[in-house]
Amino acid sequence: MMERIYLRFRFAMYALRGGFLIRPFAIAIFLGATGAVLSSLEETVPAIGAWVPSVLFPSRSDPQVAQVILSDVATSIMTVVSIVFAILLMTLTLASTQFSPRILVSFVRDRTTQWTLGVFLGTFSYCMAALPAARSLPYPFTPVVTTSGAMLLALASVGWLIYFIYHISQSINVNYIVDRIARETELVIDDFMPNPRLPSTSLQASEGYNAVDEITLLNQRSGYIRYVDVNRLLQLARSYRVCIRVERRVGHFVPAGIPLLRVSQVERITTERSAHLLATFDIGPTRTMQQDVEFGVIQIVDIALRAMSPAINDPSTAISCIDQLSRILIRWVNRAPPPSHLFGPPHVLRIVVPRINLDGLLDTAFEQIRHYGAADIAVSLRLLRAYNDIAFAAQSNEVRSALLDRADRVIAGCTPHLSEDAISNLRRRLAPLAGPVGDPAIGHAQ
Repeated sequence: MMERIYLRFRFAMYALRGGFLIRPFAIAIFLGATGAVLSSLEETVPAIGAWVPSVLFPSRSDPQVAQVILSDVATSIMTVVSIVFAILLMTLTLASTQFSPRILVSFVRDRTTQWTLGVFLGTFSYCMAALPAARSLPYPFTPVVTTSGAMLLALASVGWLIYFIYHISQSINVNYIVDRIARETELVIDDFMPNPRLPSTSLQASEGYNAVDEITLLNQRSGYIRYVDVNRLLQLARSYRVCIRVERRVGHFVPAGIPLLRVSQVERITTERSAHLLATFDIGPTRTMQQDVEFGVIQIVDIALRAMSPAINDPSTAISCIDQLSRILIRWVNRAPPPSHLFGPPHVLRIVVPRINLDGLLDTAFEQIRHYGAADIAVSLRLLRAYNDIAFAAQSNEVRSALLDRADRVIAGCTPHLSEDAISNLRRRLAPLAGPVGDPAIGHAQ
């Protein structure tokens, strides 16, 4: 039970980390409280109203003026909020249809959008909280400072609306979208793979193990594996004195009734212990980027594939996607992969966790683009440049060998579709990749 509560709490924190719900709400509460406290303080200490110049608020003895200002600002702001929501929904619809529905998460997490909603809703809350203070009975009172603050917030909201429109025009630019996804993916890599890769570290998957006496634990809920609490799983494995083999990695879809874990020492696994082990997995209807580097790559690949479709035919967008994919791969190949075999105590194998390896990530990032871009010389040349950049950054024979194999596939796929001159250009671009490790020509491939 505690494992499930922890995973749900962690997912809630991940969802709120973007702040779409919490940040506008917090701003609205803060400004609303400010309006209530300031109007109350102004009534308690009337001398505060003297700080406002008479030029800004000449009608200090007529509370109806303050009431009109506060009510008009609140009404106007709510109209603007409806316009903001309309613009936001239009942007989300355009991004979903033009690029990929998977990128909507990055739009929702956009801080400028959150601050825009927060400022407008906060201004409305401020005016509504201050409005009761402006009254004629039992004695007339005009909250001068509070009303002046509402006018300043109204002016700030107008300026913020202009900035928001500019920001939306920038945020639907494909280069901006792809760069934002790449930055978020790099953050996942930094969090999940914090240590630099040593020259002797392999980026391929480790070999599994064979156990004779195993019990299979079936998945209870269909969905994608969004997060695995490996530390808790290791703690349980040590406590139960068993060895656990995870069948699917993060990002995979697991239908209900399909094996999720295989555990040794059948006699030590009770129904309660099985529930505790399964509770270390967070499974839901959509993939997230809590531990899923591949998901960020897939979002960029989706945009590239749509750009290369006959209906859009935009190779420049595909080239931008390849550039950002090479940036992600460079970060990934220079980090030590998380261990797939966990021990506790040392030399006692407790957990075998599948991880995405070099070949898997390279295939996800480039294979579909290579296949659909075989007839486009610009896309194919940029693929080879990306391979050169990754090889130069990694300085590893293992990485170079994997990239060289994929570069050969690029040329082989382009041969039936392109002219001899184009193929010659591709071979010239390939030449530095076939050189020795550390060849400076790789980094200067044209």
